[in-house]
Amino acid sequence: MVNRKPRTVMYRRKRESKTNYLKRLKLLLSRKGRLVVRFTNKKVVAQLVEFTPKGDKILVGADSFALRKHGWQYSCKNLPAAYLTGFLFGKKVADKKYKGEMVFDTGFKSPLHKGKYYAFLKGVLDAGVNVPHGGKDIFPDDKKIQGAHIQDYAGKVKGDKVQFAQYLKSNAAPEKISSAFAQVKQKIAK
Repeated sequence: MVNRKPRTVMYRRKRESKTNYLKRLKLLLSRKGRLVVRFTNKKVVAQLVEFTPKGDKILVGADSFALRKHGWQYSCKNLPAAYLTGFLFGKKVADKKYKGEMVFDTGFKSPLHKGKYYAFLKGVLDAGVNVPHGGKDIFPDDKKIQGAHIQDYAGKVKGDKVQFAQYLKSNAAPEKISSAFAQVKQKIAK
């Protein structure tokens, strides 16, 4: 006689490592809107998601490719682009007059202090949206948010055309990223 226990099959999204149901349950029990942010290989995607019994409802969405309309010629996945995407998203949320508080949802990723996730969150907060956070020491420095570290590195490897090939292809000088950042932020703020 063989005594085998029936095998429990996990939910498909859990098997595919797309959803952490324990974390999702905690976020849903807060009864607040979720500020969902995801970083892909090419861009930053942000959504304001509200739970309904029929399924999640997306109220506001933005991605970093929308920065191109405002004159951003640089990478759409670096730290300055993350901040600008957060700022753009925050302005869209403010335009929709969303009054509730949001919970920051990063999915399976654990955000690093002074990293891109917190640069994005700082952009959302600077746009005037209420999101609870751990304090001011988690955010990157303002110089780093404006791209000064990229600008300094470009000055050091001035002769290396391979390092900034994509920027040079799109006629974007890496030495001028801080001024471009200020211009794009000003356009978004209008």
